[in-house]
Amino acid sequence: MNDRSREVFRRVVEGYLATGDPVGSRSLTRTMSEKVSAATIRNVMQDLEFLGLLDSPHISAGRMPTQLGLRMFVDGLLEVRNLELEDREKIDATLGSNEPDVGAMLDRIGGALSGVTQGASLVLAPKHEAPIKHIEFVSLAPDRALTVLVFADGHVENRLFHPAPGQTPASMREAANFLNALAEGKTLSELRDVMQVEIARRRQELNDLARTMVESGLAVWENEGEPHERLIVRGRSHLLAESAEAEEIDRIRSLFDDLERKRDIIEFLELAEEGEGVRIFIGSENKLFSLSGSSLVVSPYMNADRKIIGAVGVIGPTRLNYGRIVPIVDYTAQLVGKLISDRGKG
Repeated sequence: MNDRSREVFRRVVEGYLATGDPVGSRSLTRTMSEKVSAATIRNVMQDLEFLGLLDSPHISAGRMPTQLGLRMFVDGLLEVRNLELEDREKIDATLGSNEPDVGAMLDRIGGALSGVTQGASLVLAPKHEAPIKHIEFVSLAPDRALTVLVFADGHVENRLFHPAPGQTPASMREAANFLNALAEGKTLSELRDVMQVEIARRRQELNDLARTMVESGLAVWENEGEPHERLIVRGRSHLLAESAEAEEIDRIRSLFDDLERKRDIIEFLELAEEGEGVRIFIGSENKLFSLSGSSLVVSPYMNADRKIIGAVGVIGPTRLNYGRIVPIVDYTAQLVGKLISDRGKG
């Protein structure tokens, strides 16, 4: 592209991101740095449309960027602003309470991130890796039980699961005693590593019911299930409020249904673990969000050892104000990483 076509392209995209409406040639004649006619601008727009960077929703309407055009703009022309003081203060204001529950802290930060950006926020909480102090199984009904994990740092987690038929209070106690003998001083990951070996080695000490209870009771914390309780989503209403068309609302509801059922959450985990810095995914570039036509701005956060342990992100329409959202997400990710690192030192 030459300088003129680059400026037309940039102004069309910026106008669309600001209003959500196609941008016409006549309005551009008033903002271009050189004096050109509307006819000249229309010719440039047609060339950009031929390249697949702009699209025209109606024959007589102006132009708007395609997904390819948005990607090109974000990669090459986006001017990322400095974080605005007001946005920073709103996020910092969530840190007044110093309760020990990391989940509650991340929930508040997610709510603030959603409020500041007027999008939906995603916060991927870190795995809890403190040593285990105690494990207990609690029967709620013949087909439902609760696994209770108490960690050495005072953190408590409960998970509901469906035990195998025939479990008794005695088999639950036996399973808990077996695990507690193995678990003391170990993290959940370390316990998983030794559990199967110990079950095989001490098969005679456990009856079949207790062995099944051990396996099913801890299965709720296996890798496949871990993301289920780790993804905090806030601000769904912001996306629905942005959408006027019924078809678009249905697509967004479909997105949140997927998030509720935690489909493809491993995709989000992978996004977080692929490297440092803020990343932008537009529309179908990520299959989790492709149906809703949404964009995701996401950044991983790290612990004190510079290891990526989670991520924060914002979902919104493809016409997000990327220049403003990127520094907000970046600041929030760094803040979460610092808070979690500081807690680890305590």
